[in-house]
Order: sequence, then structure tokens, then C-alpha cells
Amino acid sequence: MTSALLYAATARRVLLRERARNLPGRLRGGEERLVFVVGSPRSGTTFLATAIGAVPGFADLTEVTPLKAAIPELVRRSQPEAAAQIRRILERVRALALVRGARGVEQTPETAFVLGAALQAYPQARAVHVVRDGRDVVCSLLERGWLSAGRAGGDDARLAYGAEARFWVDAGRRVEFESASDAARAAWAWSAYVSAARSVRDRVLEVRYETLAESAPHIAGHLGIDSRPLEQSLGRFHDQSIGRFRRDLSSGQLADVERVAGPLLRELGYTGTE
Repeated sequence: MTSALLYAATARRVLLRERARNLPGRLRGGEERLVFVVGSPRSGTTFLATAIGAVPGFADLTEVTPLKAAIPELVRRSQPEAAAQIRRILERVRALALVRGARGVEQTPETAFVLGAALQAYPQARAVHVVRDGRDVVCSLLERGWLSAGRAGGDDARLAYGAEARFWVDAGRRVEFESASDAARAAWAWSAYVSAARSVRDRVLEVRYETLAESAPHIAGHLGIDSRPLEQSLGRFHDQSIGRFRRDLSSGQLADVERVAGPLLRELGYTGTE
């Protein structure tokens, strides 16, 4: 898929989501208070970004595919260079989707790795980092198979599935990553994304997936908005998969997760299997 098609696909998704909302107000330019929702894949970033995007004055940009495709290269650039490119990408998407007057909500999980640059690109922006129990994330990633050995194909940003080391794996550990178990690779991904997002503190609010339904007042305060519309959106959060690792992961898989991500799990308070 060419770059132009990546932009077109993203703009079409946003237009379809926003078609029933007040168009004239969204066409005005100059809204700089974007929101970046980051976190490991399968951590609730889509749910939260959609909930914020449903609040009047906001527009859910979905996962911005051209940005996702660019991030493996952006992480190698200086922060000012990355910030400039992030802004170019997002402003083009916002213009194509006719939402430059709304507070865009960007929800690409990989933005965690360039979060400092994204916030530099938009000095009035805020970020929300969703943290979910890494063991449950591993269950979900194993179910999806995105990091599983032998998985072919790739996502809409042309990033390959399978056991191949991603850009967030240190060059000296590529062989270790690619020869690890599927569960270990999934735990590695969770740890990498969470650690990247947590390395940025300014203008970032950390919330727990497990308590999203009660998080509206904190998120609304962080974004400077009335909490009531967000409470309605987040009130629909009822996830029966919390703690699924207890039934879905074998003892060997849990041991692999502990070996890779145990210290971070404990730091975040995710301990015990009972």
C-alpha cells in the first residue's frame, strides 16, 4: 500500500466515525490540544480513545496508519526531527478528515516509543497511558498471534507479523527475541511498550485498564473537560477477561512471562496468581 493510500484509509475511517457530528465546528483550524492514548497493544487503548473521541469537541483519529508505518524510522531520529514529522503526518490526516477544529485523539500504541516527540509537536497536548496486567495482555496477544512463530502477513501499516524482532528490540538481543517462546515475546512487547510510555512524565496521565470504568474524573481533569460525558462512555466498560491469565496460561508460559517481565509486573502491583 502506498503512502497516499495509507493517508486515504485513515481519513476515510475518521470521516465515517465523525459523519454524524457537527461539521462546521470541526472545519475550523487551530485546535492544538490533541490527546495521545498510548499503551501496549491489547491494553484498552482503542476503547479509551473511542470513549474520549465520543465527547463533544473531540474527534477519534483511530490508529493513524501513516504514523504507525513511520515510527520504526522516527525512533532513530532526533526528538525535534521526529516531532516535526509527527506534526506533518497528523496535520495532513486532520485536514483530509475535515477535523482540524476538533481535539484529535490519536490512539496508535506504537506512539509510546515517540511520545516525547509527539508532545513536543503539540505543546498543548495531553497523553493518557493505559496500563493493563501484562499477564492478561500476553493471553490476548497469544490469541491474536501477532508475535507467534510461523505467523505470516502483516498489519495495515505494512509491519510484519511473526517472530521477527521489531524496532523496539535492542540489536544485540534480536536472536534472543526471535528464538524465545511466543509467551516470552508477548511479555517482551508488553514490557517494551509500557516502559517506553512511562519514560515520559510531563503531561502524561497513567490509568489502569482494570479500573477504567471509575477513571473518568481523573481523565477529565487531566484533559480539562467536564467528566459527565466521559463517565457515560466509560460506564460501558465491563470486561470479564480481567485475570484470564489464571485459566489461560500454562505454568511454563507463566514462568516465561515472569522471566521477561516479572520486575515490571511487581513494580506496577501485578503480583500473585490466586
